[in-house]
Amino acid sequence: MDGKLLVKQLDALIDEEANFLPVLANASALLYDTLPELNWAGFYLVRNGELLLGPFQGRPACIRIAYGKGVCGTAWKEERCLRVPDVHAFPGHIACDAASRSEIVLPVRSGGRIVAVLDIDSPVKERFTAEDEEVLTAFAGTIGERAVFPESF
Repeated sequence: MDGKLLVKQLDALIDEEANFLPVLANASALLYDTLPELNWAGFYLVRNGELLLGPFQGRPACIRIAYGKGVCGTAWKEERCLRVPDVHAFPGHIACDAASRSEIVLPVRSGGRIVAVLDIDSPVKERFTAEDEEVLTAFAGTIGERAVFPESF
């Protein structure tokens, strides 16, 4: 994966519009269209003490995820990226799509707080690499730095 190109494409999208909603919509489409072997790419937004489904590409998904639950809620609670090679081996995994085999979730920080998590699923076991994590960390960081998120919504 060409991480520099991916972030450059994201930068171009944010230059056109910095509001978080269209940025997240286009970012999920960019990831889904660019990265091979995905079945879901999108965002969950931190709202009222839980994660609320945001813009995504893929099959319908869980609407709300509790703090500390599943891969997304755990990444939010632990404030770190979680790269899960086999979701069926992850305690408490929430199976929104039974076809998912591996997952990577990264916090999106804006103004010193986590405002969302970037969630990417694959039907391929062990799909996500350390290189993917590095690129996607930069991708999520760009969103957090450049997109405008409301204090609450």
